[in-house]
Amino acid sequence: MGDARAKKLEHSVATARIENEVKIDRRAREARPRFEQVLTAENETFLWRIDDYPWARSVWNFHPEFEIHLIRKSTGTVFIGDYIGEFSPGHLTIVGGGLPHNWVSHIGIGEVVQSRDLVVQFDPEKLRAASICLPEIAALETFFERARRGILFFGDTARIGADALEAMGHARGLDRLNRFLQLLELLANSNTYSVLSSPGFSPDLNSSAVDIMQRCSSYICDHLGSDLSLPEVARVAGMTESTFSRFFQKNSGRSFTDYLTELRRRCQAFATRWVISICPTSIGTS
Repeated sequence: MGDARAKKLEHSVATARIENEVKIDRRAREARPRFEQVLTAENETFLWRIDDYPWARSVWNFHPEFEIHLIRKSTGTVFIGDYIGEFSPGHLTIVGGGLPHNWVSHIGIGEVVQSRDLVVQFDPEKLRAASICLPEIAALETFFERARRGILFFGDTARIGADALEAMGHARGLDRLNRFLQLLELLANSNTYSVLSSPGFSPDLNSSAVDIMQRCSSYICDHLGSDLSLPEVARVAGMTESTFSRFFQKNSGRSFTDYLTELRRRCQAFATRWVISICPTSIGTS
């Protein structure tokens, strides 16, 4: 009787292991690279848009254009270069060209956050070319260099910048361009900001590396509550453990263990604040 029970248990464990491996393999096969192509009209200096979450471009991605990004709704975890942080409504950042980034809201399957993001994308080379005839624009060069590592704005800069971004969507022609330049001046002259990604962060920006990082980061976020291991995620990447360890260090700026620890710490801190915000009277009382 005991032997039969042991065999049944062993069979169940083996079946569960196989099913888990199949899920991992399927996840790796089904994931496809999704790249953002920024297209502005010929008569526009920048692209302005409002995005829902999630959608096809809500991935770990990069592009040569600079991006000013405002979170209008929701909370979650932000990844910019090797920086991991938290966001909430009013979170205002600028991300330099070629710097990978992603904002992840921790929502249920099938949920959608309508109009979560307001995004402005622009090619700084257009402004550099314009500075030949309009030399005042050249004053933005120092700001552009700083923004290559990503910048998070606080206080009045974030508040005024958010209002300016919202108003920009209703403007047209020279009024629209003027509002854009005023926003850049506001951000460039701010002293309430934090530079995000470290100077030494230098990821592989080929399509294969970005695809693999997107697959792995999505898998990690989806399974953060489970006992994740490096071998498991290495299989999602389709790499050996040692190769994946080096790859992940280079492209996230952290070791796999440090990345997982920091992500869990951020999520735990967010969850604690959320509980306090919805039931403050229950904290510290019996």
